[in-house]
Amino acid sequence: MHKDLKTGNYVNRDLSWVEFNRRVLQEAQDPTTPILERMRFLGIVASNLDEFVSVRVAETKEKIKAGFTQKDFTGYTPSGLYRRLIKRTGAMVAEQYKTYRELTRLLTKKGVHIQEYVDLNVTQQRAMDQYYHDIIFPVLTPMAIDQSRPFPLVHNKSVYLSVMLQKEDEQHGEPFMAIVQVPSNLPRIVKVPLRANSKKKSFILIEDLIKHHIHTLFSGYISLAVQEFRVTRNADLSINEEEAEDLLEAIEKELRRRLRGAPVRLEVCKDFRSDALQELQEEFEIQDPVFEIDGPLDLSFLAGFVDSLEGFSHLKYTPVKPVYPPEFLPRESHFELLRRQDVLVHHPYESFEPVTDFILEASEDPQVLAIKMTLYRVNGDSRLIPALALAAESGKQVTVVVELKARFDEERNIAWARKLEKAGCHVVYGLVGLKTHAKIILVVRREQQGLRRYVHVGTGNYNESTAKVYTDVGLFTSNPIIGEDASELFNEITGYSGPKAMQAFRVAPDGMKDELFALIRRETEHALNGKRSRIIAKINSLSHQEMIDQLYVASQAGVQIDLIVRGVCCLRPGVEGLSENIRVISIVDRFLEHSRLFYFENGGNPDVFISSADWMSRNLNRRIELMCPVFDPSLKKMLVDILNLSLNDNVKARELMPNGNYVFVKNEKPPLRSQTEAMGIIPWKPAEWSVLT
Repeated sequence: MHKDLKTGNYVNRDLSWVEFNRRVLQEAQDPTTPILERMRFLGIVASNLDEFVSVRVAETKEKIKAGFTQKDFTGYTPSGLYRRLIKRTGAMVAEQYKTYRELTRLLTKKGVHIQEYVDLNVTQQRAMDQYYHDIIFPVLTPMAIDQSRPFPLVHNKSVYLSVMLQKEDEQHGEPFMAIVQVPSNLPRIVKVPLRANSKKKSFILIEDLIKHHIHTLFSGYISLAVQEFRVTRNADLSINEEEAEDLLEAIEKELRRRLRGAPVRLEVCKDFRSDALQELQEEFEIQDPVFEIDGPLDLSFLAGFVDSLEGFSHLKYTPVKPVYPPEFLPRESHFELLRRQDVLVHHPYESFEPVTDFILEASEDPQVLAIKMTLYRVNGDSRLIPALALAAESGKQVTVVVELKARFDEERNIAWARKLEKAGCHVVYGLVGLKTHAKIILVVRREQQGLRRYVHVGTGNYNESTAKVYTDVGLFTSNPIIGEDASELFNEITGYSGPKAMQAFRVAPDGMKDELFALIRRETEHALNGKRSRIIAKINSLSHQEMIDQLYVASQAGVQIDLIVRGVCCLRPGVEGLSENIRVISIVDRFLEHSRLFYFENGGNPDVFISSADWMSRNLNRRIELMCPVFDPSLKKMLVDILNLSLNDNVKARELMPNGNYVFVKNEKPPLRSQTEAMGIIPWKPAEWSVLT
């Protein structure tokens, strides 16, 4: 039944990620997507690639440097993988900038001009000259490089200007080099004044303004070349938690070190001067490759530009107003409602407000004795933080598990942790060596019948901003079994309580993986015995080798398996004798698909779960993750409807082929775009397109 698995039966994780970012780029290239949203997708492609380079490519380079030659389970050595990554990302970047040039031309026709200084009229140039002298010039710091002034620290992912200079009275001498950082605390793109009644908008990049006025920084010198460059550094934190006496201080120290991480990638503008490039390569110890960019460096600014642009809403998606879940209307007490029924909320189609209101009500209710919750990524203006602080100040026991190691949110989480501690909350940083990625709130309330626990379990972060653009689900319940498990989980995280067998929850790293394997094996046995069997999993990534192998075995036994994997997928579907019963699709659309949902047929008595965990080694082995069953039949039906929508998408769904490529799903069914359909069926109605019976 189970053939010997070879490296060719797996897709490499990092190469799979590159293909995911290519799918994001396809959204920027899609002519049916509004122009400004296409610009936003280009910005997302850029920021995605920055993180990938600073973490995954950096790790691969470190392995090469350390002399690693062993192949991974997909058959790649670090050096072989690195060559392929550079080749594929280089091709993608070229395509990205080709798309940028096309979109700027289209935007010009729509009345939005991104211009260069030389294209402005005299009046506009004078206005920009004034802006430069009043706003930009005072912030700039020219940094010369010579024997007395060594090469300064170049910040990670900041845009700089390389300036090659010659003294005015030494026309034939050796050129001098200086660098100027383009200020990251000023707007990257500056509005150019037009006539008061003009419907057009004109903008200029800040680096273009600085380049034109570079003479103001180097009097007595002639500038031979002023050109942009950018360095991406290794940004992964390296912390010995066993030896760290104070984890918060250790992370703060490591964040400062991140500024000096080893250079991984050098980007330069097109036709960069050769002697300047050589000096940069020697300084950063990067010989190959150097990414030559035909356009503005770092397109991640485009997302903010789109958000700030007024008067062009017709070039964006039509705004979506999340529905306040009807179960909570009229807005009665959460506690009264949850004593009667469980509630499932689907974001962003349904509002995140019930989650915030849950905490606010608990913080003000005199009968609430304790509030406990996990925080992984929180928005900057979160209303949850003041509510938790208020609860602590009013005498309630408030415990917050803050994950300080949430990548690139470390500084924000440190600030929240200090604010919460100051208000009297018990702030815990989780268990040594494990990130706390579970999403859970526990409220303990005194009632006539005794203490009652109220719980919220989510698939996404407690972040009001991302809840508007990420698809996630959250379960509200007062089920006593789930409440008891919630208490056990927090005791395990905050105290010395060891892992205990829980009634409903399965928690990584101690029990979730084994439970998932057991559920897959059960479906396998059902298939072999002629019983109904089916597995559906909606996740963000699948890269755990043993998990993939278990799915291969189930497929060979005849289990029909549908995987909705937004990003990385190392499983190779549709291979004869191995995975012909497995289908993998990826949906990339307006909202970021983020919910983790698991369905197991169980012979006609399905088990349905929501979870914080993807099927990756880091989630199942090195994080505190949570998998929670949904007991209520009507809520199970809602989750099945969500899965059905994704499985029937034939507009934004791409199917993974056995060769590792993705192709758009095409069939004879009427067009169905799952996210657009979901906007129209909240509150949920019977699904005519159901593929599950």
